[in-house]
Amino acid sequence: MSINTIKETNFTFSEQTAFYKGKVRDVYTIADKYLVMVVTDRISAFDVVLPKAIPYKGQVLNQIAAKFLKATADIVPNWVLNVPDPSVTIGRICEPFKVEMVIRGYLAGHAAREYAAGRRSVCGVTLPEGLRENEKLPEPIITPTTKAAVGHDEDISREEILRQGIVAEEDYIKLEGYTRALFKRGTEIAAERGLILVDTKYEFGKVDGRIYLIDEIHTPDSSRYFYREGYEGLLAQNKPQKQLSKEFVRKWLIENGFQGKEGQTIPVMTDAWVAEISERYIELFEHITGEAFERGGEGDVLQRVEQHIQAALATLEEVA
Repeated sequence: MSINTIKETNFTFSEQTAFYKGKVRDVYTIADKYLVMVVTDRISAFDVVLPKAIPYKGQVLNQIAAKFLKATADIVPNWVLNVPDPSVTIGRICEPFKVEMVIRGYLAGHAAREYAAGRRSVCGVTLPEGLRENEKLPEPIITPTTKAAVGHDEDISREEILRQGIVAEEDYIKLEGYTRALFKRGTEIAAERGLILVDTKYEFGKVDGRIYLIDEIHTPDSSRYFYREGYEGLLAQNKPQKQLSKEFVRKWLIENGFQGKEGQTIPVMTDAWVAEISERYIELFEHITGEAFERGGEGDVLQRVEQHIQAALATLEEVA
């Protein structure tokens, strides 16, 4: 299992000027112009990196993101220049906006937990009374969060973002427009595959005065999907929806007494549970793309990744 798992990388590339290890990504800065993003197989929940890596998870995320970024490039330009390896994306450096644009079409996940606790306003957006968990909202709502360098992202309203000057109003209006258009496109693509795009988040950056879509989009780490088939019946019975997202990992953690709070211990992840998570990620890939997932070949996966990056960097100027 471990030979095809990327838990961490420690590469050194020509003209490398910085290295950043995120929760699930290792990011190398090249010549202060380009980012090499290695999407590892680490998995996080409640802003905590879990102890075991999930085979093929990084490949799933990277390949879905690459597909959707390409499929939405007519809506907003994105940061990608090259995808030289199933687990790697190389792109331009953008100055990120310090908010994540979360958009929700259904009352699920965090919003549902807030609603169940009696709150009827999420990020300054008022929700009607009488909603059931997983019910479709009257219209999609944008519920931004602050982008924390360390620790938890926090809910924030549009009004607070503008009041604090976190994003200029002119730019924020554009971000809202892009967010709604991207969600509409993602919803249409999901529907073609028998899925419902429940909620998702987008991140944007700016370079030379132009806004770019950055990071990953429409992956199981950034989005929640329900199956269309059976949705209405389960909703009518107030039963959990069959879904393809990371929420099943969060629910397992909650059931085992962990929500990332001080003093809590991460439950033991058995090999069988790790394998199940891996299969769920692969299942989403195949459902959302309509393509068969190709597992990485035998051999040293880190060596493969490094070689592919080196070859791509050698021609980067031509690609850019």
